[in-house]
Amino acid sequence: MNAKDEYCQKHQLTFQPKWSAYRSFAKRLFDLAIILPIFLAILPVLLIAAVLIKLDSRGPVFFLQERLGLYGKTFMTYKFRTMTHREREATSEILPGHSEVTRIGNWLRRFKIDELPQLLNIVNGDMSLVGPRPALPDHINDYNEEGLQRLLERPGLTGLSQVSGNIYLSWPDRWFYDAQYVSHLSFLKDVSIIVKTVAVVLLGEERFLKKPDTQSEPLPDTETVVIAPDGKNQSRAA
Repeated sequence: MNAKDEYCQKHQLTFQPKWSAYRSFAKRLFDLAIILPIFLAILPVLLIAAVLIKLDSRGPVFFLQERLGLYGKTFMTYKFRTMTHREREATSEILPGHSEVTRIGNWLRRFKIDELPQLLNIVNGDMSLVGPRPALPDHINDYNEEGLQRLLERPGLTGLSQVSGNIYLSWPDRWFYDAQYVSHLSFLKDVSIIVKTVAVVLLGEERFLKKPDTQSEPLPDTETVVIAPDGKNQSRAA
C-alpha cells in the first residue's frame, strides 16, 4: 500500500482527485523551473530582511517550525523570525497587531516576506509554489472531510485560501477552498493564484475576502476509492 492509500485508509477518505499529468509530475517541474529566477530576483530583499531582523531584535534570523505536509507527514518549515525570541507554544494564529511581533516583523508579515525562505522547502520537495498552506500538526485532529482532503497535495507558498481572504476566513472556510483547489488543480489555476497573490501582497488580504459557497454541488473531479484489506485500491468515477 502506498503512502496515499495509507493516508486515505487511516482517515477513511473515500474521495481522491483524479489523475492528471500536471498533478503527477508537471507541477513539480513547473516549481523547479521558476524557483531559480524567483530566488535571484528576490535575493536582495532576502539579504536586507535578514540584516533588519538582526538589527531590530535579539535572536536568530530564521524561525523553524514543524508543519503538516503531503499525506499528513511532517516537515520543518523555514521562515524569517518576526516575533520576539523566546520559547512559546504555537496554539493560536498570530493576527495583525500581536504584541510580540517585532517592528520589522510587522512589515515582513504584511508583505509576506517572512514566508519567502520557504522557497528552500519547495526545492526540498516538501512544498510547492501553490497549494494549501502548511498547518500545525495538531490541526489534523480538528479536520473535517475537506480539511483532510487538503493533505492530498503538497502544501504551498500561496494558495486559493490565501487569495480569498486568508486570516479573515474561518478555518472550515479555508478548508473548503483548499479542498476545491485539490479537486480542480491545474496549470492555469496555479498561474491564476500566483497572479492574484501579487495583488494580495500589494493591496492587502481584506480586499479579496470572499466567503465560499459551501452549498455548491459535490466536487466533480474526484473518484471513489475503496481500499481492500490487501492494500490494493479499486476506483470508480464519482
